[in-house]
Amino acid sequence: MSAKFVKATALVVMGAFASAGAFAQEEGQPEVPAGPTPQEVAAENMDQLLDLVKQGRARAAQDNSAREQRFAQDKANQAAELRRAEKERADEEARSARLEKQFEENELLIARKQEQLKERLGTLSELFGHLTAASGDLASNIDVSLVSAQYPGRQQFLKDLIAKMSGTDQLPSVQELEKVWYEMLREISESGNIAKFTAEVATPAGELSNREVVRVGAFNVIDTDGNYLAYENEKLSELPRQPGGAFTAQAAELANATSGLHQFGVDPTGPTGGSFLAAIIDSPTLEERWHQGGYVGYAITAVGAFAFLLAIYRLIVLTVVGGKVSAQLKADKANENNPLGRVLKLHEDNPSMDPETLELKMAEGVLKETPKLESGLTLLKIIAAVAPLMGLLGTVTGMIITFQAITIFGAGDPKAMAGGISGALVTTVLGLLVAIPTVLLHTVVNGRAQRVIHVLNEQATGIVAEHAEAEHSK
Repeated sequence: MSAKFVKATALVVMGAFASAGAFAQEEGQPEVPAGPTPQEVAAENMDQLLDLVKQGRARAAQDNSAREQRFAQDKANQAAELRRAEKERADEEARSARLEKQFEENELLIARKQEQLKERLGTLSELFGHLTAASGDLASNIDVSLVSAQYPGRQQFLKDLIAKMSGTDQLPSVQELEKVWYEMLREISESGNIAKFTAEVATPAGELSNREVVRVGAFNVIDTDGNYLAYENEKLSELPRQPGGAFTAQAAELANATSGLHQFGVDPTGPTGGSFLAAIIDSPTLEERWHQGGYVGYAITAVGAFAFLLAIYRLIVLTVVGGKVSAQLKADKANENNPLGRVLKLHEDNPSMDPETLELKMAEGVLKETPKLESGLTLLKIIAAVAPLMGLLGTVTGMIITFQAITIFGAGDPKAMAGGISGALVTTVLGLLVAIPTVLLHTVVNGRAQRVIHVLNEQATGIVAEHAEAEHSK
């Protein structure tokens, strides 16, 4: 029993020593040689156990002493590192003070040098100021000038010169000053010349191709097919829409001519490179404006076409009827192919009728012919009154759509708002364009009808008066 107790106690003691060694290794210390195994230290009696305990205490004391030495060494190293850092900070502070002093001295030196430069330049500083301003204006003009399409890259020299003159460490050379003067003269000279050259042109679809183009001063650039080109961002591009009429034909004739005088449509905006021309041709045509009226505009157009055809038809009919009535006035016998003949036929068929009855019959005949002569006049009058109302309807609906778009997208684009309002007002224009001619046509047609009716009344009254006089004479 005692032997087992001794062995168990020895195992516990050696386990404690092993744990202490493991703790030392976890702290990052050098490895300690491993002690004997529990089987090797298994004591047979209390004396052996006591010896083992003594040996363990000696070994633990040795380990603690080594650990204390390492801690002392680390403390010495940290103190040395702290002294080194403090020395480095002191050196940097001294260097900072030295650099600040040098910076102040350099500022004073720069001020003296600038004052000296200003004194030596004298009136040249004013000259360089004017030269900088002139170069800036020339560079901005060259950026948009059509001459740059033939001579690209001119503005870069001017921009470099402006940057050079804006500094304080360099002065422009005589050659650079002469080049500025040369570019001014070339810009003025080329503005009055017509030149042909090859350049890269972009189509409306975005495709690039080399073409022979003709530059007309600083106003327009065209190709040999007569297409007008625009110059923007140092690139030539074909206008998506070309001017109508004979402008493109005149441009093609000029582009392929070698001498002589030729008509040509010049864009007056000059150096802007066709912006006015592009704005003009981007304006809607009459057909496009008509389509802006929408369904209401189409309805007004249909009503106006109907009114025009009706007025022309009635005018032709009344003209033919008027001719037959004029022929009947010259005839001795009534002819039933015209209203006057049919009215006179009443008297010829009843020559013995008393004057009162004849007057009633003649008035009845005139009233019977009047609706035929005035046919279509009421409809023309209604169309003349309704057409402006239809135009107003289109305008109101268009304005509602425009304000709905403003509610959704905002009013940040005045151009889009103006386009919507313009489209809304197209219907009003269409209504007036229908109403005004319809009123005039109604007046003309009504005049023709009233002329024939007046002849009928006049002839009927004359016949009744003659018949009454004849009866009275009996």
